[in-house]
Amino acid sequence: MYPKIAAIADEIAPLLRDELDVLVREQIMNIELRQVQLDGKPQRVIIDHDDEEIRQIYAACRARGIAVSCIASPIGKVQITDDFEAHLARFKRALRAAELCECRYVRIFSFYLPPEPDARRTYRDEVMRRMRVLAETARRSHPDIMLVHENEADIYGELPEHCLDIIESVGAPNLRVNFDPANFVLAGVRPFTQGYPLLRPYIEYVHIKDARMRDHTITPAGEGDGEIPELLRALKADGYQGYFSLEPHLAEAHRSYGVTGPALFKVAADALKRELEKAGYV
Repeated sequence: MYPKIAAIADEIAPLLRDELDVLVREQIMNIELRQVQLDGKPQRVIIDHDDEEIRQIYAACRARGIAVSCIASPIGKVQITDDFEAHLARFKRALRAAELCECRYVRIFSFYLPPEPDARRTYRDEVMRRMRVLAETARRSHPDIMLVHENEADIYGELPEHCLDIIESVGAPNLRVNFDPANFVLAGVRPFTQGYPLLRPYIEYVHIKDARMRDHTITPAGEGDGEIPELLRALKADGYQGYFSLEPHLAEAHRSYGVTGPALFKVAADALKRELEKAGYV
């Protein structure tokens, strides 16, 4: 049993019940909910389900012995110039989903910037304002929930120094880092060498996918430039006991983003388990 491995399982299969079958078979007993399809209903982002549907989703997971590790929300994955009040209403749905799923973590992002010169400097203050509002809204209504910011292409917090800027400038104890090695690679960053020293005090959650810098191919853990062996060894030495959440993004021959499917999901899961064992986690 691997108690700290989780997975964004909508890459496995369209239906939740089929995803859960694979997770149980792989002894992965935590799920990160992003898009979910119940029998007879369309697939939707978890925060767009109503309360009763979220209760059904959570009950289906718990019936298989699977806990919810994180609500993988799309909050902050909109333009910084988009209306914030409407987005804040969606954020409150993410908090509600976490409450209903007895889940501590909600993933967020730090807004896409316009493709204009010096956009990061121009919109920095607005990014910080919005991130403070998100953190304060969560603190007031759901004080046990932790927001984890994921580094992502083209958002304010794409590079390690910008992630650090968010965490330290907002200064909220309920806003921490979801460290994604592959996303750093795709931004031209060595995740362990350049990212870990800056962000280690704030790493609360870790996504596991790997990537090659030369051609942006997504790979299983340990097969790319994500420095995952070094990252896992350092996390182990530093006492990290949080989740390692698989987001494989594997497609045919590992050459592009796509639906991973059950067979390639097993490839990704086996690779992570090997790396965790080598790092001393198992």
